[in-house]
Amino acid sequence: MPARAAVEALLRDRKLDRTLTSTLPERLGEDAVAPLETDALDRGLAGGLPRGQVSEVVGPASSGRTSVAWAALAAATRRGESVALIDTFDRFDPPTAHACGLDLSRLLWVRGQAISKTSGAIDPAWLPGVRAVNGPGTFIERVIDRAIKSLNLVVQSRVCTLVVIDLIDVPANALRRLPASTWFRVERAIEGSDTAVLILAAMPVARSAGGRSIVMENREPAWKGDHDRSRRMAGVKAQASVNAALWSHAARVDLSTTVLNAI
Repeated sequence: MPARAAVEALLRDRKLDRTLTSTLPERLGEDAVAPLETDALDRGLAGGLPRGQVSEVVGPASSGRTSVAWAALAAATRRGESVALIDTFDRFDPPTAHACGLDLSRLLWVRGQAISKTSGAIDPAWLPGVRAVNGPGTFIERVIDRAIKSLNLVVQSRVCTLVVIDLIDVPANALRRLPASTWFRVERAIEGSDTAVLILAAMPVARSAGGRSIVMENREPAWKGDHDRSRRMAGVKAQASVNAALWSHAARVDLSTTVLNAI
């Protein structure tokens, strides 16, 4: 038993005990989560997105990934919090987001490099594996690198309590080439803070030990926590709840947001 006690003490010291010994709680403390203020989602997430943790929303196109992110951002701004969006490929549409209830005056929008989704319109130098004429890496690799650097700068400031990074259109091979240290640095930057980081992607990327993986499918999303314990619910009901929450704030007012063309 002394050996076991020593191992458990070491895990606690390295803050790894939750990874190996805990289960998803029924509900986290109100100050420990960022609620999405959508009953269906908050129930599945045991109250909301854990603060001080990295979570992710993944799934195929048209599965509701962006709706979940906008629900989280809108809920945070309604609470008077400042939020940020790292928009890697400049996909964000402010008027639509505002109509969904997002207070743009509380949003820091870091705009990336717009790249056409139409493969025929993409310059060959932008494609993964094709080296750039000048400088290291491909064009897409440099765009992703600037997005990651922007994410680190924003989370290190600890000004925004919810930071979303949109990697939905990043090619799978480019995501796989990101080193694990990329996310370790983000986790360290927000550890013990009020900031929650949410990654949007087509495939699982990373989450911290106490974070959540929200796996969206066309029919049924699953919320996964520690030990991959999932909580499933009908996809139609979940998506209807998300859309209802978003579009209930459809009144249009003056649009204002802080925009950084930094990446």
